[in-house]
Amino acid sequence: MSNKTIFVATHPRACSTAFERVFMTRRDILNCIHEPFGDAYYFGPERLGERYENDEQARRESGFANTTYKNVMDSLLSQAKEGKRLFIKDIAHYLLPPDQKPARIAPSLDTNKAAAVNGTNGTNGTNGTTTTNGATPGSALANPTVIPTPLLREFHFTFLIRHPRRAIPSYYRCTIPPLSSKTGFHHFMPSEAGYDELRRLFDYLLQEGIISTTAPQQQQQQTNGDHHSGSPVKVTVVDADDLLDKPAEVIRAFCEDVGIDYHDNMLKWGDEEGQRLAEEAFEKWNGFHDDAIGSTELRPRLHPKKVPTEEEEDEEWRNKFGEEGQRVIRECVNANVADYEYLKSFAIKV
Repeated sequence: MSNKTIFVATHPRACSTAFERVFMTRRDILNCIHEPFGDAYYFGPERLGERYENDEQARRESGFANTTYKNVMDSLLSQAKEGKRLFIKDIAHYLLPPDQKPARIAPSLDTNKAAAVNGTNGTNGTNGTTTTNGATPGSALANPTVIPTPLLREFHFTFLIRHPRRAIPSYYRCTIPPLSSKTGFHHFMPSEAGYDELRRLFDYLLQEGIISTTAPQQQQQQTNGDHHSGSPVKVTVVDADDLLDKPAEVIRAFCEDVGIDYHDNMLKWGDEEGQRLAEEAFEKWNGFHDDAIGSTELRPRLHPKKVPTEEEEDEEWRNKFGEEGQRVIRECVNANVADYEYLKSFAIKV
């Protein structure tokens, strides 16, 4: 079983923080890192996100205005050598340029580029460079991320998803008053939905043999003599609704895939040290994780979530967010259902 750093790739509002809290209980074997790549994505000199592009003061006050993708990678690789296995939960679109813009390796990670890092959003920086990305020669898909493929191989990737009908309204709520006063996200950006990026990352990792749909014994047989460095890991996709309906079963299956011994105490937390660590980890994205911070356990829902009709959804969103909010949410939900359903077809079945 691989002992690589576990990377839980997700999209916003996928119940990911509750999932993360489960593994924060395993401080005996895991060091949990919360969304490290957002620092470079939003605030650093190689930033890809446009949310703070015209807000230099916010970038400076974040403390990450000088953080590059190499800074993040170096920190992660350094911590991976300290004994405990790393467990990272991060938003997949932090690794990809928004709106399907072509990706180029981040300048700080480009060993072939001598020029200094001095650009943003593709002007003179990350997406303005032309360089090889470490993909297998003849690949059908180019690397969609700003991380060289050899570095992507350093991680044991898993995926956490949630239906857009639940995730998008939840994210939208974080970008309007009153919650926006805490989050600092003052408008909704459909490009931050994250499903398209998650699917393209998934497909690229599958193509490159970093993840595999085959059984573990077949993986080893296929790896012998092929061009990939290291064995691929089994595809592990968790659907948030499955997690909420059957937390013990889903977490047990996830643990088996990633090589962690499961026990029921992982579903309960709230001890003083654990609470302090969680509050510190989630502090930099204030307002997004309040429910998870205030929780003490992950227990099954008493009743499976009812799937409403489209008309019922629209009425609910209209009552909560007004006509414009309903329209924006519906457009964003519809645009991301196909990518969700594709990833859902690989989800753990319990």
